[in-house]
Amino acid sequence: MTVSGSEAVVKGPKGEVKFAIPSGVTVTVGDGSATVERKTNSKHDRSCHGMVRSILAGNIEGVQKPYSVTLEIVGVGYQSNVRGKRLALKVGFANEIMLDIPDGVTVTTPSATQILMIGCDKQAVHQMAARTRKVRPPEPYNGKGIRYLNERIVKKAGKSFASGG
Repeated sequence: MTVSGSEAVVKGPKGEVKFAIPSGVTVTVGDGSATVERKTNSKHDRSCHGMVRSILAGNIEGVQKPYSVTLEIVGVGYQSNVRGKRLALKVGFANEIMLDIPDGVTVTTPSATQILMIGCDKQAVHQMAARTRKVRPPEPYNGKGIRYLNERIVKKAGKSFASGG
């Protein structure tokens, strides 16, 4: 890990992650460990101190063992595939939805109904997964849509036919 100015760069065997350090916090690296210190004891600097420490710990973990998220698509005719740096989704709309894949995130489709996202930056991987899921979130009546693998959808009872009098 190296710190230059207000940017920390974490390098590892699986990749590299850059992180902008807020102004109220300083990061020093030495003897195989990084120390995060705040400049003042203000409420903002205290909150940034914990956030920076947590993000750097996640980045160090991510460059050793990348983060992954698996999404599954449920619905008749729903499918996905990767075209270059874009994810194409056919999820019941008149046209395909195309999502740009950010740098540092690798998206693959092991099958037409599964999407696998892998990357060293936890925030980027989970943000891409959330953007993809938001295109067609699972609906509670039939369960169709894009969901996280093993996500449990609580189904609602639909309208039951009642004879009117």
